Amino acid sequence: MNQDDLRFFDRDEDFCVFEERALPHWMQAGTLCFITWRLHDALPGEVYDRIDREVASLLKSHTIACDETWSEYLSKLDLKTRSQMQWKLFMIRDKFLDQGWGRCPLREPQHAEIVLNSLRHFDEDRYFLTDVAVMPNHLHFIAAFQSQDAMLTQCEAWKRFTGRTVHRMEGRRGEFWQVDQFDHLIRSEAQFSHFKKYIADNPSQAGLSEGDFLHFHKPLQVE
Repeated sequence: MNQDDLRFFDRDEDFCVFEERALPHWMQAGTLCFITWRLHDALPGEVYDRIDREVASLLKSHTIACDETWSEYLSKLDLKTRSQMQWKLFMIRDKFLDQGWGRCPLREPQHAEIVLNSLRHFDEDRYFLTDVAVMPNHLHFIAAFQSQDAMLTQCEAWKRFTGRTVHRMEGRRGEFWQVDQFDHLIRSEAQFSHFKKYIADNPSQAGLSEGDFLHFHKPLQVE
């Protein structure tokens, strides 16, 4: 892939939606996508309790019954409204991710470099990468993929390789990345600028020092 293959989401062109764990994954060939992964232990049980309270408050503000779980509620929404609500839920979770819960193995530069180098390995071949922030316990990046189904399969391959490699370096076994992910197809130049800034600013927002994170940015313009 090259820069000429990139575009923003267009409802009039072919796209597909795959639903997993109440999360809708919108996919369209060549469309830039903002993606977030978190490590398996990044949100421990006590943090989930705090997240649940904030989610309950969010749902209540939308006149949603507290006895209805957010996943049950989301499953009843149309896809556009569900995606909007997912972004609000994402912001709640990302706030807690920035607090640095879990082991945070990606704080180690050699581990973070494994992740960044893996993402860049087939850049401008199988996919096109524009921005990355490797945080101590999570990862944000923007990429476009050649086909509708390539996003999830490529992400699975990245997670499998990076997880095994870092675990081997640490002499550990078990889960590394959380199975699910947050992804959002970028719809305009304004959104693209917003997500690039979000990625660039995340380390400072989390209070990280130089050496605690990695940031990659590729300047370009998308029509």
